[in-house]
Amino acid sequence: MIQKYRQKKPKLVNLIFAFLVGGIICAIGEGIIQLLKAFGMNQDQAGPMATIILIFIGSFLTGIGVYDEIGQIGGAGAAVPVTGFANAIVSPAMEFRQEGWILGLGAKMYIVAGPVLTYGMVTAFLMGVLKIIFKF
Repeated sequence: MIQKYRQKKPKLVNLIFAFLVGGIICAIGEGIIQLLKAFGMNQDQAGPMATIILIFIGSFLTGIGVYDEIGQIGGAGAAVPVTGFANAIVSPAMEFRQEGWILGLGAKMYIVAGPVLTYGMVTAFLMGVLKIIFKF
């Protein structure tokens, strides 16, 4: 079934699948938040905990080979949420683990996510400086 989605799809179909997959991931995240709130957490506690749970789910699904299939169907809808970030960390780590803990797993784990982290931190720093300068 997944094979037919790997063929070139029209852009509108890609858009629809990205919207649906991303929406499903976000709905699952919201469901987790509501479940955590039902167990007594407030919104400030439930949000970060839901993020941690989604990262675990994304990592686990990557580890068993399911998230790559979801990514083939959903495209950006699977790549943009935090589960896609987890996939970007775990995939290279799995690929290079046989090269050892240091030069394999440790060195290659952030090969995809490293630039995202670097530019994210630089942007956050610059925004902090601008906030201090312009007091907004």
